[in-house]
Amino acid sequence: MGTPSRSTPPTASRRGDLVARGLVVVLVLGYVLGLALRQRDGFHVGVDGWLGTLSLLAPACLCWLAAYRTGFGRRHVLLAALAVSAFAGGNSYYVFALAGDAALPFPSPSDVGYLLFYPVILAALFIGARERLGGVSRSMVLDSMLGALGAASLLAVLLAPVLGAATGGGDLLVSVIAVAYPLLDLTLVAAIVCVVALQGSRFSAGWGLLVAGLLIFATADVVYALRVSAEAYTIGTPLDAGWAIGLALVSLWVSTEVQVASVPTPQTPRTGELAVPALATVGGLGVLVVGTQVALSPLAVALAAGTLVAAAARSQLAFRQLVRMADLRRLAATDDLTGLPNRRALYAEAPALLAAPGSSGRALLLLDLDKFKDVNDSLGHHVGDRLLVQVGHRLSGQLRPGDLLARLGGDEFAVLLEDVGGDEALAVGGALREAIALPFPLEGISVRTDVSIGISLFPGHGRDLTTLMRLADIAMYKAKVAREGCRLHVGDDGSDGDARLRTVAELRTALSAGELVLHYQPKVDLRTDAVTGVEALVRWHHPTRGLLYPDTFLGIAEAYGLMSALTQVVLGQALDQAARWQAAGRSLTVAVNLSASSLMDADLPTEVAALLAERRLPAAALQLEITEEFLMANRERARAILARLRAGGVKIAVDDFGTGYSSLAYLRDLPVDELKLDRSFVVAMAGDTRAEALVASTVSLAHSLGLRMVAEGVEDGDVLAELARQGCDEAQGYYLARPAPAAEVDVWLDDRAAAPRLVTSFATGGLTPDPPMRADQVPALDRPPRGGGQPRRPAIPSQQRQVRPPGR
Repeated sequence: MGTPSRSTPPTASRRGDLVARGLVVVLVLGYVLGLALRQRDGFHVGVDGWLGTLSLLAPACLCWLAAYRTGFGRRHVLLAALAVSAFAGGNSYYVFALAGDAALPFPSPSDVGYLLFYPVILAALFIGARERLGGVSRSMVLDSMLGALGAASLLAVLLAPVLGAATGGGDLLVSVIAVAYPLLDLTLVAAIVCVVALQGSRFSAGWGLLVAGLLIFATADVVYALRVSAEAYTIGTPLDAGWAIGLALVSLWVSTEVQVASVPTPQTPRTGELAVPALATVGGLGVLVVGTQVALSPLAVALAAGTLVAAAARSQLAFRQLVRMADLRRLAATDDLTGLPNRRALYAEAPALLAAPGSSGRALLLLDLDKFKDVNDSLGHHVGDRLLVQVGHRLSGQLRPGDLLARLGGDEFAVLLEDVGGDEALAVGGALREAIALPFPLEGISVRTDVSIGISLFPGHGRDLTTLMRLADIAMYKAKVAREGCRLHVGDDGSDGDARLRTVAELRTALSAGELVLHYQPKVDLRTDAVTGVEALVRWHHPTRGLLYPDTFLGIAEAYGLMSALTQVVLGQALDQAARWQAAGRSLTVAVNLSASSLMDADLPTEVAALLAERRLPAAALQLEITEEFLMANRERARAILARLRAGGVKIAVDDFGTGYSSLAYLRDLPVDELKLDRSFVVAMAGDTRAEALVASTVSLAHSLGLRMVAEGVEDGDVLAELARQGCDEAQGYYLARPAPAAEVDVWLDDRAAAPRLVTSFATGGLTPDPPMRADQVPALDRPPRGGGQPRRPAIPSQQRQVRPPGR
């Protein structure tokens, strides 16, 4: 919109603007004072001639200076300069004719300049407004039309005598020009009101000068017309200064437009913007009411009727907008999937509910569905959405009318209970869990899910929703980890929650800072005494807390969605080490434990193939260990993903075999290569004939299915000998070798190659052994990547080593 202004030094430019504006103000003030101080009416050469003419020519010059400053590229500035110059030119002709005592006919050449002012300034007005506004809404257009019609109807009543006198003449040209003046004044006032209504909150001080100037100009015109029609006008009165003041203000507006960029300004809705249409409606209605008592011109009645029609249209639009705003507000506070209140609604309504008088107490329950991601990944997101809808219906059916249920997002819900204490809240939580535990019919199958619930109490635990949400979230996390189902917040939960959040932040850093390291535990073939592979076990080399074992952080990684990134780090490091061993001539298979959430990723086979290809490793160099829990919960998905992995040459092992509770049919249906017998069976073999028989039958079962059997947790020479006697294929455990960094494994392998013997170990000597652990001390969170249920070492082993005798 427009061209850049001409290049002028900023300081000189501002100084020139100030001088020009000051000159305009001085001339106009001088003219006003001259009119006020003169002793008699009638034409005065000094005041009405020179001062009057200069007070109109100076604003024209200021407008042209502004147009020059913009390179004549901004149309509304150029049009304003033309309009002011036209009026000043017509007035100059009029003044000099009077000074020469010439009798001016009507119409005269001066009327050309006067009449030209109106259409040109109207064009400048609307072009400038359009440039400033950019775009306008339908409501703004109706507001401007309504304001314009209302103002025009009132002015039509006021100008009725002028219109009557103008139409009473016999000469058509005289009548047309005489009528043109009041009609143009009416149009000018209507346009001013229209622009004010359009700009609304974007109305600036500069545009205030324009509106004030045009209103003063129009007022002078109307008063002049009324006095002329009453034959009461005389030259030289203060009324004559109205045109000069009005045009001076217009020129000041034009000069401010030079500094204003032609970029539409944003609008902030304000209640005051309704004043223009409201006043216009009252004005139009008033004109029609007056018209019932006195005779009004048809123009005034028509304009008033048009005002009411526009007001009716504006009211209908306003009603539709209010309905739409109410719908939007309702939608903004409603979860679009379940139809329940959402997080925004909970935070909006909860403060009033908590502050309600007469309440004996409230409880906030935070609910999180267990393993909801598995449903989405195995059955599809559309099934997951339907599950959430049914969960919402069941939860609603368990609550009272005064309770508030909201879906926070994902698989999280919140319930604000009315008039309950801790025991009642726990009872409600239990009822909600029982309702959710019932199967959900989805896609022709029954889907089961559980929910973990954390509870905080008002006012005992907190007096605001933010505090209650934080404490309930901590309690919910503890309930999920401990598998309690429902937990009421207790005093020491908060510190644990802070530590947990700190651990999450540190773990995020560890994933990118290389703080995760791998230890490797060898697996020995019981027939050949050869080391066939190693199991990669993740550790966290924490900068301040030392070496951390998986039970410290794997549960947090799973809960906070970090398991995928952690798995990528572990796979990358494990395969890097496998490549180094391959280059050194050691053909070792590296086993990596994967969590159920990692194996739910349909892209896993592709990603694994890419990792192997990058390192130029054969697929047989990698073995993935999975748990029975994953196999039983997602058999069809497991079949598809494992089949793709195995087709690519990756070996599959079932970890913790024997701890599941479902049918063994998956061993027939799913592509697996190896079973790893859980350490609980192996440890129990020492002196227990029934345990030995159970292990023997399991080994026989594996061999009958064409699978290899690996025994985990071997900590005794007699147990190792019995496993070998029963035909177990491989073993790993502390008796053979504990997990150690790759460098120590290399040393152990070299020593073993130099003095090969069955059950060689580096479990004593300078290598600090892990302390023996009771069964109830084995961490429950040793999940992928993990140590096959082996006890955890408290420190990194030293670089010393000692070969241990066979022990049998």
